[in-house]
Amino acid sequence: MWLLHAVIDSPEAARQEPVNGFLGVDLGIVNIATTSDGDRFSGSRLNHYRKRQLRLRKRLQAKKTSSARRLLKKRRRKEARFATDVNHRISKNIVAEAERTGRGIAVEELTGIRDRVRLRKPQRATLHSWAFAQLGQFLTYKAQQAGVVLAQVDPAYTSQTCHACGHVDKSNRRSQAVFQCGRCDFVGHADHNAALNIAARDVKRWGDVMRPDAAPILAAS
Repeated sequence: MWLLHAVIDSPEAARQEPVNGFLGVDLGIVNIATTSDGDRFSGSRLNHYRKRQLRLRKRLQAKKTSSARRLLKKRRRKEARFATDVNHRISKNIVAEAERTGRGIAVEELTGIRDRVRLRKPQRATLHSWAFAQLGQFLTYKAQQAGVVLAQVDPAYTSQTCHACGHVDKSNRRSQAVFQCGRCDFVGHADHNAALNIAARDVKRWGDVMRPDAAPILAAS
């Protein structure tokens, strides 16, 4: 078997200032990514695929034969390629939309995402098998190639904060999908609301960085 490994160096585009704000991106399991524009990249097809692969792995592991071990390796590689393809398509769409509209990309910090998210036991295997870091890497290098600003923001309380009035309450998150503010009665999709909060945080953060009077403070910190 002969393998060809070709490396291509492509020049990065000049970084464009986010003149129209930021496109917020909320990451999750039911919806892999949700943008502040309301676009949702559903994970239903992926989750069905994951569950099927998990059942097949259990059957093969129970056999404990050399042929079963070979099939396990083959399926592991196939599943990794599937996840990579999904991450490529999601990141490509997000970066293309940000570039088209003259915005930057605001994504939640990926460090410790598995520790922050609380899920029921059947969903834990999906969380720990999904390549969140890979999705972040794809967003980073595609944004650099397109000249789009990408920044990570603290995701604390983004799912509990109403983007309309700023009210923070755990009870605002009525279910996985439904957000209803206890103060202003705003009702919307919970992931979309979180993405709007992420976008707003990076707009404020970018504004603080670009203010001349904030520069000495930021440099000192």
